Amino acid sequence: MADTFGQVLLGSGLTVFSHPLMYIKVLIQVGHEPLPPTLGRNLFGRQVHQLPGLFSYAKHIIKIDGKVGLFKGLAPRLCASTIGTFVHSKVVEKYPDQDQFQGLGEKRVPAEDSMQHVVHETTKEMIARSCATVITHPFHVITLRCMVQFIGREAKYSGVFDSIVTIYREEGILGFFAGLIPRLLGDVLSLWICNMLAHLINTYAIDDSMSHTGEMKNCSQAVTGFFASMLTYPFVLVSNLMAINNCGLAGGLPPYASIYPSWVDCWKHLSREGNMSRGNSLFFRKLPAGKMYAIEQKRFF
Repeated sequence: MADTFGQVLLGSGLTVFSHPLMYIKVLIQVGHEPLPPTLGRNLFGRQVHQLPGLFSYAKHIIKIDGKVGLFKGLAPRLCASTIGTFVHSKVVEKYPDQDQFQGLGEKRVPAEDSMQHVVHETTKEMIARSCATVITHPFHVITLRCMVQFIGREAKYSGVFDSIVTIYREEGILGFFAGLIPRLLGDVLSLWICNMLAHLINTYAIDDSMSHTGEMKNCSQAVTGFFASMLTYPFVLVSNLMAINNCGLAGGLPPYASIYPSWVDCWKHLSREGNMSRGNSLFFRKLPAGKMYAIEQKRFF
């Protein structure tokens, strides 16, 4: 229990620290571009038209709402983080150990670096994460809607409990789980890609006789995790867009977004428009090819 409380405190601290980044990322994912493109230089020193990055966007929000404005939606996100940590911890604790899956005549427990062990641990983590995601998703939906209110300057979702009542009254139970399927799919795919790639690299590319083997294996886990998150980013984007789609906020209605019957339609539309990576980067944001900037609407079309 002490370890769980420690994880909650650490997670809460990281949540508060990273909240402005998530806030800006969500607004970019929706397509809100309040600042026009400027002439800058890319990583190679070439002059290009760029979209405002993290710091310019943050200054714009502070100018309108003050520094406190960078933390819109923090309360429901902290609720999701806290509850998710407890659920994840309990599921991992209750999940059977690997030796309990062995047959009656089998006494050998697979080594930690074996494929069987990796599959078992990944399955356990997948179940724990999925349970935590399903239970905390309503708070995730509220968080996103609180953030997107910045676009239309609405105050429809003003608090956790008021938001719960509003969603239930307008959309019913299903409203709390808008965007859940692509989010679950993205989490599961990212986890398996990360762990399988890390296992293959650690098994076939890293020799145990080499010095600093432990550090190299940890590094490979981090690299594969980053690669997996990049690969599954479209699921995150689609999930967030579906969570705010047609919810009565300007950011979830035309012209910012079409009304999508399902997340598959949202995926197809983004793919057709070439927007599957929108919001993936907060720095060196290049101008979308073939797009025009609408000053009044503060978006590209």
